[in-house]
Amino acid sequence: MSVWKRIGNIFAKPEPPKVEKSMLQLSPGDICEVSLVTYEVTGRVHNRSRNAVVLTLQDGSSIAYLHIEERETVQYALYTPIDGRLDAPDEVPTIIELDDGVYHLEEEYGGHVAITGRTPFTQSGEQHVWQYQSDDYRLVRIEWQNGRFMLYEGEKVIPGDVKVIRAT
Repeated sequence: MSVWKRIGNIFAKPEPPKVEKSMLQLSPGDICEVSLVTYEVTGRVHNRSRNAVVLTLQDGSSIAYLHIEERETVQYALYTPIDGRLDAPDEVPTIIELDDGVYHLEEEYGGHVAITGRTPFTQSGEQHVWQYQSDDYRLVRIEWQNGRFMLYEGEKVIPGDVKVIRAT
């Protein structure tokens, strides 16, 4: 190695360390852990206006959906799909009775979503969401997009129970 190359190496800046992905940045192919269960991310629905993401998670044959939203703090909720039917978005009730529980409408919003990978909806577009909570903190989520409804039930997850295992 020449003297000039050695001197150049002394003054060269080291490469900055790569920043690890956060849960909000995960995409299909990444691996995460939620409540001690390891999942592969197979899909992602991103609502930029709310800084929120719904990740489609797969563990073997079971599928779950992790809703992540950054407000004052990052909030997590893990959902599983449920059977149900609604006819029109303007007929969504404010109170839902489901399996010995009463759920009250907590939040309703809409916005443009970008979709990547395998999700319940096949293309990006305008999505409308209703989020419900029961007195015992169980959750119900209803999504409507392109004339199709999806219904989910779930629960909040504390941030300590969620972590990135491997991100590409």
